[in-house]
Amino acid sequence: MDSLQSLPPLSTLSTSVSSALNAKLGTNHDLTQAPSIVAEFLTQCDDLERNLVHLNRTLESNLASYASFSNRIGHLFGIVNSKLTDLGSSVCLRSSVSDGEGLGEELPSLAKEVARVEAVRAYAEVASKLDNLIGDIEDAVSSTMNKNLRKDSSAQNSEETRMVAIKTLKVTEDLLTSVTKARPQWARLVSAVDHRVDRALAILRPQAIADHRALLTSFGWPPSLSNLTSSSLDARKSSEVPNPLFTMHGDLKRRYCENFFALCRLQELQRQRKSRQLEGHNREVALHQPLWAIEELVIPVSVACQRHFSKWIDKPEFIFALVYKITRDYVDSMDELLQPLVDEAMLTGYSCKEEWISAMVTSLSTYLAKEIFPIYIGQLEEESVTGIRSQARTSWLHLIDLMVSFDNRIKPLVEQSGILLSLLEDGTPRKISSLSVFCDRPDWLDMWAEIELDDAMEKLKPEIDEERNWTKKVQGADLSNSDDYKSPAVSSITFTCLSSLIERCRLLPTVSLRSRFLRLTSTPVIKFFLDCLLLRCQEAEGLTALTDDDALIKVSNSVNAAHYSESILKEWCEDVFFLEMGLDQGEHPGESVAENSGSKVPIEEYGNGIFHEEIVKFEDFRTQWVEKITMVILRGFDARCRDYIKNRRQWQEKSEEGWTVSQTLIGALDYLQAKMAVIEENLNRVDFAGIWRSLAAGVDKLIFNGILMSNVKFHEEGVERFGYDVEVVWGVFRAWCLRPEGFFPKVSESLKLLKMEKDQLEDSLKEGQKRMKENGIRHLSVAEVEKIGKNRVYTK
Repeated sequence: MDSLQSLPPLSTLSTSVSSALNAKLGTNHDLTQAPSIVAEFLTQCDDLERNLVHLNRTLESNLASYASFSNRIGHLFGIVNSKLTDLGSSVCLRSSVSDGEGLGEELPSLAKEVARVEAVRAYAEVASKLDNLIGDIEDAVSSTMNKNLRKDSSAQNSEETRMVAIKTLKVTEDLLTSVTKARPQWARLVSAVDHRVDRALAILRPQAIADHRALLTSFGWPPSLSNLTSSSLDARKSSEVPNPLFTMHGDLKRRYCENFFALCRLQELQRQRKSRQLEGHNREVALHQPLWAIEELVIPVSVACQRHFSKWIDKPEFIFALVYKITRDYVDSMDELLQPLVDEAMLTGYSCKEEWISAMVTSLSTYLAKEIFPIYIGQLEEESVTGIRSQARTSWLHLIDLMVSFDNRIKPLVEQSGILLSLLEDGTPRKISSLSVFCDRPDWLDMWAEIELDDAMEKLKPEIDEERNWTKKVQGADLSNSDDYKSPAVSSITFTCLSSLIERCRLLPTVSLRSRFLRLTSTPVIKFFLDCLLLRCQEAEGLTALTDDDALIKVSNSVNAAHYSESILKEWCEDVFFLEMGLDQGEHPGESVAENSGSKVPIEEYGNGIFHEEIVKFEDFRTQWVEKITMVILRGFDARCRDYIKNRRQWQEKSEEGWTVSQTLIGALDYLQAKMAVIEENLNRVDFAGIWRSLAAGVDKLIFNGILMSNVKFHEEGVERFGYDVEVVWGVFRAWCLRPEGFFPKVSESLKLLKMEKDQLEDSLKEGQKRMKENGIRHLSVAEVEKIGKNRVYTK
């Protein structure tokens, strides 16, 4: 019983143990077999322990085998990852391991997973690298700040630390550029890095500029201007004030050059960053900024100059003289000392000489816009209110003269640097011109144009009113060709005035400003001149209907002036200077605005130049009055040969004894010759050729309709008489052509028909158009030929 009491509680035994005990110990007799049962259980336990050891060993062997297999699979994944782009249409993988039979079907998904893991690894690697670089930058910037706060710190160490920060920034930017191109989906990482870099640059650049300014002060920049006088401004060089950039030496020069170089490196870094950030946008305008280090040279000079400027408000010529002298005296040092540093910093597209000149001119333009022009604007506004004429307009024009003269003197300095001014306009947004003051104030440009126009008209009107200028001629040498336009001197005077206006605006820095100025000044002058020509012609027409020679001469002079003006404008419009202005669209896309007339002209018409509309008006004027001259002469000829045309009997009779031409035609021919002589003497060759050709066509039509188509009967004597008369008419025009009959097609062919033999004429009438062309009849219709043939009377 004691042994039974040592058994554990039944509730603690598992179901399998309880079942085994119940099967072995079912009766009291079975209890006597307990020792053998225990021995059996112990034997079974030993067997189970041996099996467990065997299983552990098997498991270890299988794990080692799986590890080896896993390594092989990992190696295969690496190969698959590197050759994913070369995979064909199918992938087949053979393996002796039964568990790997389905690997071929799972390979694409496994490859994507491997690629994702690789991308994560690369991202983490780049992010870690960038984080380390940014940390180095921030440490260097912080170190620079601390050294600047400690006055006893070494300037050299501070500059070295700054250069370390700049170099690290350069490495960071190169990495960001490669990431932006290779991994555009990592935009958030790039943005986060840019934010931290911007914070570092916001500290680094002001520190570098502050150190630069301190260095400038330490070696005496800006140079003293207190000893300059108005008489010394014209001196070629200032011997009293040496150039501090050349006089500094030793450690000071080394420190300045290092700081200048650091500023250039910073600016180049900033340009690289902007180029990356503005990819796909108009980068050229945003990227080109003034050279920071040169700006720091100009700012203190500009401040020092303005102390003198304030004393010369009423004498602006001294202001321009001082700016030019300073610009010229120090421009050489920019190339000799500073340009190598800019080149070493790899700051491409910058010329220290150009930057120096540009910054000085910009400072001058800024002062003019803030201090000088507002004074003149106020005077002009006061003049418009009171109506009392003041010196404001004269002062304005004088100031413009000074600005134009200054720009012309600056231009050689720029050209010496090897920069083409024609390329500056498209390559850089800022202009090396004091007239750039009008870029931001187009209303001032309009005011300037108005003043220039008033001044030009005041000078031009007395010249136009002078009658002598309408009789004196201008030779064609004024133009590139040798044609004699027989133009009155007033046209040359007008275009001299226009040329002056064009020269005034030639140095304006943008095409749109030049175009606007010319349309506000030149167009009204041309319109005024054309109106004067029209008025003179209308006066001549109104007095005598162009019947007397004086009226014809007056109109001829006006036509000559119009032809001369048209030719000059066409020659101007072939120049690129005017062509590019003609293509300027003004305020509205697709159209240009003729501001003086208020009309909108399609932009296509301006492809020939800015004066295309004016050229067309001159052409229309010439065409109109040449036609009027032609009609007047033709009407006079018609009136004088009316009896000749109405005399139907003369074509049946012989000519008068001793006459080879009809007497009634002589007066008309004398009139025609006299008028043509006056026109030929006074009208230019081109328009005169148009007149005599038109007259020939008119006389041809008059004789053909008045005689040949009026059912007049032509006998042999009449044909001979008509031939003599026609030859005399042609003789009038033979002075201007070799074959005048070619300009009388209907009369000449009609005469040819009249001279044909009867049989030949009848054959031509029977065979029609084809036969007539063979006989040289090309300008007469079949009906006209038949009518002439019926009126031919053969007496033999």
